[in-house]
Amino acid sequence: MMGPLVRAACASGQHFSTWRAMRSSQRVLVGVCALVFIASVAATLAHNASMSAMGALPMPGGWSMSTLWMPTCGRTWARTAASFIGMWIVMMAAMMLPSLMPTLLRYRDAVGARASAGRLALLTVLVTGAYAVVWTVLGVAVFALGASLAAFELRWLALARSVPLAAGVVVVLAGVLQFSRWKARRLACCRAKPSLAADAASAWRYGLRIGIDCAGCCAGLTAILLVAGMTDLRLMAAVTVATTAERVAPDGARVARAIGAIAIGVAGLLLVQALSAG
Repeated sequence: MMGPLVRAACASGQHFSTWRAMRSSQRVLVGVCALVFIASVAATLAHNASMSAMGALPMPGGWSMSTLWMPTCGRTWARTAASFIGMWIVMMAAMMLPSLMPTLLRYRDAVGARASAGRLALLTVLVTGAYAVVWTVLGVAVFALGASLAAFELRWLALARSVPLAAGVVVVLAGVLQFSRWKARRLACCRAKPSLAADAASAWRYGLRIGIDCAGCCAGLTAILLVAGMTDLRLMAAVTVATTAERVAPDGARVARAIGAIAIGVAGLLLVQALSAG
């Protein structure tokens, strides 16, 4: 019969083998995320260059409207919408992957002991896919809203002149949102370690939930990006750093408040410029 020491040694060996397999699969996940991030950044840079070549439409009030929101160069509305959604997905992959990866690693730690390596990979894909669906639906809504506003601004000059002032107000509200309890709750949900079954349905629901929580947590920063310029690479980089920092820093709530203070300060400058121009 197997003695206690032998059984303990076998159990220890199995535990070490499982731990080594988990570490190996985590390295694969990090590598895949890094490749997707690099590809999405390259695609975003290429799209930004093409949009810069197309130029923008000067508007009353001293601002310019991006051609993202309108069919130009013979494009149909369907093609314009498809181009925007494709750009949105690529851009969100570049901006959200750095903060999503720790969430995926927490999920894998939570369910990894109850799933084989192959099944764990499938569950991770389901979580990521559901997360992407949430952001894709949000992109469709953003395009519908942005295209509608662009049409109104082209029709009513008074509305167009008010855009710089409205942008400053949006940035102020986004900064204030960073101090709210609602923001703190959404941030806590994004950082929490999951406790759920290791099955496909649970993985899909978890992906949808973290997608919704992430979209809510990023609502203020996303609004700043939309009103200040989606094709501004410096702003995109700043929002990416801010989003990642408040997710991975030890005290994310404090980082969020610091970001809010910066946003309010920038909004003050935007409001002064808008009022001076008016």
